[in-house]
Amino acid sequence: MPELVVARYTEDLNWLRNLSANRVGQSASLRVTIYDKSPDASAGPDAVRLPNVGREAHTYLHHIVSRYDTLAEWTVFCQGKPFDHAFDFKKFIRAFVSQPVIHENFDRFVSGFYWLGHLIDTDDKQGQRLFQPWSKNEDGRGLDLRGFHRALFDTDGPEFYTFVLGAQFAVHRNVVQSQPLAFYERALAVAITFPDAAHCFERSWDRVFGLTGIDPVWLAGRQTVYLKPMKHQNAVG
Repeated sequence: MPELVVARYTEDLNWLRNLSANRVGQSASLRVTIYDKSPDASAGPDAVRLPNVGREAHTYLHHIVSRYDTLAEWTVFCQGKPFDHAFDFKKFIRAFVSQPVIHENFDRFVSGFYWLGHLIDTDDKQGQRLFQPWSKNEDGRGLDLRGFHRALFDTDGPEFYTFVLGAQFAVHRNVVQSQPLAFYERALAVAITFPDAAHCFERSWDRVFGLTGIDPVWLAGRQTVYLKPMKHQNAVG
């Protein structure tokens, strides 16, 4: 059974009601785990309360660390309002719950890890291309991706990071467990202590799992690609 992990901070989660099994097929089922960092308990009694630190990166890594030996075969990680960066998110979930599939937007991704979203973009190791001019970065600071990479991997990292905006993805258990638990415990500490760590993780989730998440051959040198909405097709494999 796949699992949907939702990192919430005050967002309205009524959209989850539309992901029930009867909407995606009689045999389909989906486990939903909500982690709530809101100042109240508005997500309900079944949500797991977490301290409001480290944004969604801390939430995702908390889940991986606490569930490392009992991860679902597939886990989809998303934010409380996933649609700003993935307009076809519900359509993807319904198809994915029925059967994890390869569709036309997955030909550019590696097996076992799928970025979810509609905009591929690229930032440089100092965040000057995307992060520094970002409208929500009011002081125009840079993003120390090189320092982040050193803190997490003990290496300098690449010159450029190509990723799908929104920090949302699906990942197979085997891919997660290809890295030891100690690595994710280290990553969890980095999520709390490193400046702007969540924005660094957003650009690096594929690398966290030891992958290059977008096929560079398919990219053909492009830094920005706007993806079309998902179309259903027969499952592959």
